[in-house]
Amino acid sequence: MLVSSKIAVGGAERQGDLCLVSGAQGLVLFTHANGSSQTSHRSLELARRLQQRELSTLVFDLLSAREAEDSAKVYDIDLLTQRVLQALDALPPPLYDVPLGLFGSGTGAAAALVAETRLAQGKVLALVSRGGRPDLAGSALGEVRAPTLLIVGAADTEVLELNRRAYAKLRCEKRIEVVPRATHLFLEAGALDSVAHRAGDWFGTHLRRH
Repeated sequence: MLVSSKIAVGGAERQGDLCLVSGAQGLVLFTHANGSSQTSHRSLELARRLQQRELSTLVFDLLSAREAEDSAKVYDIDLLTQRVLQALDALPPPLYDVPLGLFGSGTGAAAALVAETRLAQGKVLALVSRGGRPDLAGSALGEVRAPTLLIVGAADTEVLELNRRAYAKLRCEKRIEVVPRATHLFLEAGALDSVAHRAGDWFGTHLRRH
């Protein structure tokens, strides 16, 4: 059984889509910073796939549509990290102690990584980056403790190289997976399916351990 609702995240202008799955293994918080309905659509589709794998989800944009027009805010990792932490604070009390995963894309992936280092150890049990910019997490990369999966499109060559550099700096349990023929937005046939499958396996494995 699914129960869906809207929750305010750090202000009435930003709302998240919370979907609770009966008997869920954990909760996955999506973090992207595009202020884009298209990005939200992809995240909502990935959330639906995770829900089918007994994971509750919270999908929201770290920036409003107006804020996302300001490139300085899109790349302000401190601001985005604060928004991730606000989302966790906005969760209903019954969800405070559920096994938690973070699923970031773009600069939201860097914010998810930094946020993990600012939370108590064991609060976040798994991280996934989809076409993300983990390199922008900077020195925090070496402090990440949660098992981290980086998913990148093979045709997204510049971002793939940045992910490989970030991967080398991670000291946690980690994996990097390259989706064949996929570009940055994973619009190619079967690309989003591949992302959903890989992310679902990662979250399922590490959240179930708890």
